[in-house]
Amino acid sequence: MTETRRDGLAEESGADALWETRHAHLAAGHGGRPDPGDPSQVLAMPIVLHIPKAEPPPRSALLEAAATAVVALCLDARVGENEEGAPGPWREDYLAWVGSRMRKVSRRARGAQWQAAQEVDGITVDVGGAQARALVPGAVGALDPRVKKMQVGGTDFDHDDPGEIPDGVPVLWTNSALDMTVGKAAAQVGHASMLLAAAMSTERARRWAADGYRCAVRDADGESWEALTMEVARGGAIAVRDAGFTEVAPGSMTVIACP
Repeated sequence: MTETRRDGLAEESGADALWETRHAHLAAGHGGRPDPGDPSQVLAMPIVLHIPKAEPPPRSALLEAAATAVVALCLDARVGENEEGAPGPWREDYLAWVGSRMRKVSRRARGAQWQAAQEVDGITVDVGGAQARALVPGAVGALDPRVKKMQVGGTDFDHDDPGEIPDGVPVLWTNSALDMTVGKAAAQVGHASMLLAAAMSTERARRWAADGYRCAVRDADGESWEALTMEVARGGAIAVRDAGFTEVAPGSMTVIACP
């Protein structure tokens, strides 16, 4: 299913209870169910990053698109029930993933591969021309062939200077000391946007949805990171700690989200 989300992601009127239920699922926390014995049955959310060869997008904008796409999918009407109580088409896969370790795997695409990704169920977000698509989670062994052929690596490119942070948007601060690839950072900011939405009140999350889940992604240097970790300790910010499967050591604090 092809769908591009930009601004105005507010849910349809008259669906308050359905919205609240979806937010409650996210706010309930993460199941952390152990991985299955069969590695092919491990559940993951694919994130497809549009990285054209000739003119790749700015790193920060691409990460903002990824973070927005992930949280938009997690609160989309199709992961819940409709007004008749029937489950949405993405509900079963989404809830199974939320109950597990909620892994995310980023892949890069360009040209025909990017167009093919639009045919796989998910949500595409465009931030100033930078595009990312979050796909409905599923077993890694059952990954759609159109996505499976996309490369996981090759997402190393320069940091940029995105300028001033827009007023009134949450900020996802990445730990620059870890020097994460864009692919790794995309998964981490996606987790941060989920945690942030989960920590919000239902009404606050609804307002964020109405604003298109806009956010800013910025790199934090050593001094800034130290101040941010103190804010986490005070309860004023939310930290993402990585399980350490790729790139970084287990328990590393990768992103801090400030509402």
